[in-house]
Amino acid sequence: MNFLAHIYLSGDNDLVTIGNFIADGIKGKSYKEYPNDIQIGILLHREIDTYTDAHETVRMSTKRLHDKYGHYSGVIVDILYDHFLAKNWEKYCTIPLNIYVQHFYDSLEAHYNILPLRTKKMMPYLIADNWLLSYASIKGISRVLDGMNRRTMNRSGMNEAITELEEFYTLFEKEFLFFFNDLILFSNRKLKELTLRIAQ
Repeated sequence: MNFLAHIYLSGDNDLVTIGNFIADGIKGKSYKEYPNDIQIGILLHREIDTYTDAHETVRMSTKRLHDKYGHYSGVIVDILYDHFLAKNWEKYCTIPLNIYVQHFYDSLEAHYNILPLRTKKMMPYLIADNWLLSYASIKGISRVLDGMNRRTMNRSGMNEAITELEEFYTLFEKEFLFFFNDLILFSNRKLKELTLRIAQ
């Protein structure tokens, strides 16, 4: 899953949410250098990624893109699924998306001193371009895919995946909605387990 889903699945603890958000840049056991709640978020992120990669419905979405995009298919599906989360936000959260993401940006700034350098470098772009809110529109997703393609030196062709999004829009959305219900249940259970384990 991509940024918005990881943030949402963290619950209402700001530090757990930050841990989940920064987790890709935290390797191996270095997560233990962080406060307990951030450790929980990092480990939850890893559990979510493992569960997502193995889920049959996600694999169906990924397979649809594999011939054209190869191993980048999973990254593309993560981004497309964030679009459908943003689009269907009211199904999952009573707080409007614009208010929800602004609270997250404020939380990042409030805890700036504990963020890894990778996140600090990304933050100005994340906030100025309001990435999380932009996921709700196809235009916003197109910009994200363009940026991802540039980071691969244009080798991935991910910018072209907007074509598949539009062609198979209903099918991708159906798969997301089915999968995300499973993922919420899984994440809630793992969050409770990790909270108990780290607290010991």
